Amino acid sequence: MFVAVEMVDTVRISPWNFQRQFNEAIAEELNKKLANKVRGFNLLLCVGLCICLYDITKLEDSYIFPGDGASHTKVHFRYVVFHPFLDEILVGKIKYCSQEGVHVSLGFFDDIVIPPESLQQPAKFDEAEQVWVWEYETDEGAHDLYMDQGEDIRFRVTDEVFLDTSPTGPSAAATDTSAAPGAEGGQKKEPPYTLLGTISEPGLGLLSWWNS
Repeated sequence: MFVAVEMVDTVRISPWNFQRQFNEAIAEELNKKLANKVRGFNLLLCVGLCICLYDITKLEDSYIFPGDGASHTKVHFRYVVFHPFLDEILVGKIKYCSQEGVHVSLGFFDDIVIPPESLQQPAKFDEAEQVWVWEYETDEGAHDLYMDQGEDIRFRVTDEVFLDTSPTGPSAAATDTSAAPGAEGGQKKEPPYTLLGTISEPGLGLLSWWNS
């Protein structure tokens, strides 16, 4: 679930931080820049959700450029990143349900979706309750098992979606806004990193289903 990823970045230390331990100042700046943000090398290689600095492996020479009293240092470091591998089994809580599926939260990461086709089958969406229901068949008939908000759920990671959310130019932003009528603020905000999961296997789904 968590991995230490090697990274390289140039860190700027302001003059008023020169009295501090250099490594402490570097660590603080890196955490300000990276913590709780999704990083990717490109659209084909997602690093994941950055959590915190693990360690600094190398500091190169520092430079002070004309007109800027700050130091600039190229830093090699390892960062703790949330990036579960495919087929990993995780346990979270149901955040809410929608027509798109069951939305799950791990507490520190909320962009997890279990699509309708990946639920225990047969499944139906209850419009009135806004929950998905597993119509569990037994010899005594069908039983509706509701996937209520706040319930603990065990799922298997099947895929990940990394979206480049870097700022676009004014023309592109205007096009995106006009293409999403009715969305909040005129534009639906897409998460940069989404996990897709499944519970369509024995032992997966709400923990309460399997406790007995």
